[in-house]
Amino acid sequence: MAARATQGSLLTGDERARIKRIGEPIALLLGRLGLSPDALTIAGFGIVLVAAFTAAAGAWIATAAILILGTLFDGLDGTLARATGKTSDFGAFLDSTMDRAGEAAIYAGIAAGAAMNGTTEVIGLATLALGAGSLVSYVRARGEGLGVCANNGIAQRGERAALLIVGLITGGAITATWLAGALLLISVLSAITVVQRIRFIRAALATAGSRA
Repeated sequence: MAARATQGSLLTGDERARIKRIGEPIALLLGRLGLSPDALTIAGFGIVLVAAFTAAAGAWIATAAILILGTLFDGLDGTLARATGKTSDFGAFLDSTMDRAGEAAIYAGIAAGAAMNGTTEVIGLATLALGAGSLVSYVRARGEGLGVCANNGIAQRGERAALLIVGLITGGAITATWLAGALLLISVLSAITVVQRIRFIRAALATAGSRA
């Protein structure tokens, strides 16, 4: 049994569960229309790709609107899989892979859009935010390989997506400096999350070693 962690997050486990329950009727409806959990995963990735193209065009507010849809759509695949008893290791693998690919695509789009707009600081910060966010996911994956599910931390993927959406909206409505600030905040909070997860994994492995 893998050790698990949920503490240290902006959203509690109960809050995340309530959000998932809200999406269950939508997921079941899509399932009745013939969509499988894996199909929902691919569709969600497609929405993020559209957002990446609008970001590359420098349309920050449009990108935010599409990402809001993508964020609402995200998680329906897992909800449908659990509700219909169709959970699988491959489905979890595909979901995680598409999440990482989508995150890379959206930050690449933002960097391209920033280059077109001449906001060079956004280019560097988008790259930094992508790297820091990827490290958060990498640490969790390595922990799970050691039997420790470190899904804790102050800036998990949902929190990072929310901050990015706010940054895109304010960056488009006010000034790109707000988007740069959001990207910097994502990077800093992601770094903190990495430390939180490393500390948790070290403690869990030490506890497991003492019991051996």
